[in-house]
Amino acid sequence: MQQYIDRYGAERIWAATVVVVFGGLALLAALFPQQVYVEFIWEYFWGPVVADANNWNCVAWAGGEVQSCDVAGPDAGPTASPGYTFTSYAGYIPTLLLLLTGFIFAIERLDIERYRAGFWGLFPFMLFGGALRTVEDANVAVHEATGDAALSLPWQALIISPFIYVVVALIALVSLVIAVWLERNEYVSGYEYPLAGIGTGLLVLSLAILASWASTGGYGFFPGLAVTVLVVSTVITGAVWWTIVQFAPQLNEGTGYMGIPIIWAHAVDGTANVIGLDWATAFGLPSNLVPKHPVNAAIQRYTGQLLPESITSVIGDVWPFLLLKVAAAVFIIWVFNEEVFEESPRFTIMLMLTVVAVGLGPGTRDMLRATFGV
Repeated sequence: MQQYIDRYGAERIWAATVVVVFGGLALLAALFPQQVYVEFIWEYFWGPVVADANNWNCVAWAGGEVQSCDVAGPDAGPTASPGYTFTSYAGYIPTLLLLLTGFIFAIERLDIERYRAGFWGLFPFMLFGGALRTVEDANVAVHEATGDAALSLPWQALIISPFIYVVVALIALVSLVIAVWLERNEYVSGYEYPLAGIGTGLLVLSLAILASWASTGGYGFFPGLAVTVLVVSTVITGAVWWTIVQFAPQLNEGTGYMGIPIIWAHAVDGTANVIGLDWATAFGLPSNLVPKHPVNAAIQRYTGQLLPESITSVIGDVWPFLLLKVAAAVFIIWVFNEEVFEESPRFTIMLMLTVVAVGLGPGTRDMLRATFGV
């Protein structure tokens, strides 16, 4: 493999891989539309987005007309539901790694040296991504309440998972280019400051739009839920970090203080799931949230099956998901040791940002959609 990289260049090989994979998939879809497009691409990738955009629990292919399963007949073809499946994960994860590699090449062109500063500068974009995703939830709520909305398909899909990850990443990349330009022209002392400022500004703008739309289409405002999620996840993060520092300091030798937001991101995701899926009604919401990921759905199902109802009625059945998320965050911190940073600091920082994004993105979305009643 190295000989091909030396001969053609890593960027050209990456570009050729993108063309072959997605061009080949498009060709197969054209040659075998039913098997490849309908029964694979639509059923596992585009169908869930359509269902999510229309707030349907299930969408049916219905000969290409695409209808809610409640309306479509029993022979309407493949169906899809909002959220992810193990099949979609199998497609999204390689795609995410391919996208990540492309962004690393783009960052190489910027010739950035202080990568750890970039981690902190990009952190607000992780919160922005979750808030922007909740804006789409509010858009759906407005449409249901008024019959009209600002966004519709296909543009609406840009802020629905997983496409929103690409959108936020592109916005972050453009912001990074602007921030580096400001630093190199001596307008700022460090590129991380304007970068964090842009991300924070986008976060505030998203929250303002969310609040405005939720006031029209939402079913209430429940700030106590958000406060509880943030306080509990912060306490958990502090306890875990103190334990690492006191008893296993070698775990965070590579990440340093960057390990804190990694733990916090996944603690937020775990806590938001526990509260949203088990205890949302205790905060005044009309019903508990429904899991949209196969992992937390499986945990909720099996915990409910293994433990008697007398116990789950008291402690709920989603709490193992929080334990799993925190344990995974600690494991990730351990994996990113000093040797990994020394060998490939650029790629390591990008992976860490991805780890934060896949925790804080859905966690923030779950917390905000419950808080604003959308």
